[in-house]
Amino acid sequence: MTKQKPDLANILADAGGSRRKNQADADPQPDIYTQPGRAGTKPITGHFPKQVRDELKKLAIERDTTLQNLMAEAFNDLFAKYGKPEICPVSDKAE
Repeated sequence: MTKQKPDLANILADAGGSRRKNQADADPQPDIYTQPGRAGTKPITGHFPKQVRDELKKLAIERDTTLQNLMAEAFNDLFAKYGKPEICPVSDKAE
């Protein structure tokens, strides 16, 4: 019968009131919440003057739609201009 050595790190952590989890008990990777509507998507960003953003917001309000839909429409127009498939999804409803 072989005597198993105690895990000194865990003994010291317990004695000292450490908040560290035992490595064996820890999750390998914590679950990260993803909004259901964003599953399978990636952000596309750009930096423009404030006036550009303001004009886009006004246009979205005038057309009763979202910035997301306006950008999707613009990307699809750009794709069409260069002979690429218009693959950007546009939502039917304003959110």
